[in-house]
Amino acid sequence: MNALGNVAASASKVRTIRVFVVEDSALIRERLVRLLEGLSGVKVVGHAESATDAIANIVSTQPDAVVLDIKLKAGSGIEVLRAIKHRMPEVAVIMLTNYATEEYRQKCRQEGAEYFLDKTNEFENLRPIFDWLNRNHLQGDPSC
Repeated sequence: MNALGNVAASASKVRTIRVFVVEDSALIRERLVRLLEGLSGVKVVGHAESATDAIANIVSTQPDAVVLDIKLKAGSGIEVLRAIKHRMPEVAVIMLTNYATEEYRQKCRQEGAEYFLDKTNEFENLRPIFDWLNRNHLQGDPSC
């Protein structure tokens, strides 16, 4: 294969991660959407502030990943997590919460969350997580 063919083959392997954001605070939700849309290979396909809206819209948009808060205006992020993993177990879920207790961390892991971040001091970890997801999760690496 020539050099041009190698570039085309590499480009065909790059996918955009489709992300859905679930956050009840409009200010934080807007910050998250701006941050994620600024990342290479990431596209925000929707957002919600309640559990019911989140579940319905996640099912309809079929994202690759979900950034999910625990406390929502109506309902719980844990019920959203449970519903997502029941219907779409392949979706990567990143819990991002102010309720970063060990109890919640364990519960979210049990329900299938791949990541659990504290909003107050781990917000910046979203970038390396999405870099990793882009390189591995969407390329068929089952270790995500």
